[in-house]
This record gives sequence, structure tokens and C-alpha cells, in this order.
Amino acid sequence: MPPIEQQEIVRYVEENIPQFHQSRINGLRNLKLQTVLRRKNPYLFRAKNVITASDLVKGLLDAHLSSSEEGLFGGFMEGLAVFICARVFNGRKSSSEGIDLEFEREKIRYIVSIKSGPNWGNSSQIRRMVDNFSRAKKVLRTNTSSVNVVAVNGCCYGKDDQPDKGEYLKLCGQRFWEFISNNEFLYTDIIEPLGYRAKENNEQFEQEYGKVINRFTLEFMQNFCDAEGQIVWQRIVQLNSAKKI
Repeated sequence: MPPIEQQEIVRYVEENIPQFHQSRINGLRNLKLQTVLRRKNPYLFRAKNVITASDLVKGLLDAHLSSSEEGLFGGFMEGLAVFICARVFNGRKSSSEGIDLEFEREKIRYIVSIKSGPNWGNSSQIRRMVDNFSRAKKVLRTNTSSVNVVAVNGCCYGKDDQPDKGEYLKLCGQRFWEFISNNEFLYTDIIEPLGYRAKENNEQFEQEYGKVINRFTLEFMQNFCDAEGQIVWQRIVQLNSAKKI
């Protein structure tokens, strides 16, 4: 098939990146202070000697948003990768558990699990991915016994200069984007379109962020500070870690 045109990528991004930005904003609007307090490590912030309510709220919120946005953007990048591969190699979203993309290239069937970056999981999560690869291979070989199936862990950014992991290939950054597009420069071509209307979207996000900081700080001071304004860490730890009675 002919290579994908840059304008096709631009159009896909412009049509789909607004959903990422809107999801960020919706996540902020729906977030509760107690949710953030329950999910983050209170001991870490105490060890860092955080002494003001606003600093603690901002630190907790930023840590929460960082992990949340990584997941949201990872979903967007996965969709972009599937779109590009569909255009170039007739790739498609896989129906197999844990497999994000299937396509054929040079008489090889590739099954791909897409992750954001190279350091995405611990040993048990990697093992689970390998198990998903094994099950998908078994199904494909049952349907077509002669098919040559290769498993790939594709990472949207980063490097791994030893891609052969035995049971699967790990292709990161430039290697991954070239693999699904047959274009060695795609990894840099896609960066510019991602800035589509970023300024406007981030201005709206910052407005919502400011509201949440103010609302959370007021709520925090009412529930987790004493009459003199000092943080009562015991209350935070109890909310975060106390067993139910």
C-alpha cells in the first residue's frame, strides 16, 4: 500500500486530540479531594516536610494528574498507531485479550501490545503480556496452522537497543513507528500535529485547575487542619490507611 500522507495524520490528530483535552478537564471537574488523598502516599509528603495546605493539595493533585494524563494520552497514541497501521498495512484493532493491534507484513502476522514508554510495567505485568501473546498465538495457529506469528511490545517513545526479548520483540520510539508505517521519520513527523490548539485547551484546563486547587484547599483546611491552621497528619493517614471496623 502507498505510504500515509502527513495531511492524513494531521487530520486524524485534529479530529481526535480534542477528546484527550476534554477528558483531562472532565477528570478535574469530577475529582474529589478524598479520592486523591486515598490514592497517594501520605508518608512521602510528610517526609518532604510539606507544611502548608495549599502546597500539599497542589503536590497531591499534580501527582494524581501526572499518572492520569499518562493513561489518557497513552490511549490517544494507541489509537493513532492503529490508524496509521490500518492505512499502511491494513492493520486492525485485535479482538484478543491484551492485544491492541494485528497486521500482516511480508507474510508475517504481527500481534502488538502498545504501551506509552519502555518502562511501563513490573515483572508480573510483563508476564501477563507474554501470557496474552501466547494465547493469541495459539488461537491464530488453530485457525491457520501455517501462519508465522510474531509478538511485539510496541512503545510510543524511548529506546531499547536490545529488541529481541526471546518470546517477543520490544520496539521503542523510532523503531516502533517505523515498524507500523514503513517510514523511518514518522516518529518526528507526528510531534508537530499534537500541538493542535494546545494553547487554547491548556488555558481552559488551567482555569479548571485553579478552581480545583482553591476548592480542595478550603475543604482540606476544614477537615485536615486544626484551629491554628496546622496540618493534622494523623487524620490524613487514617483516611488513607485505617482498616474498616
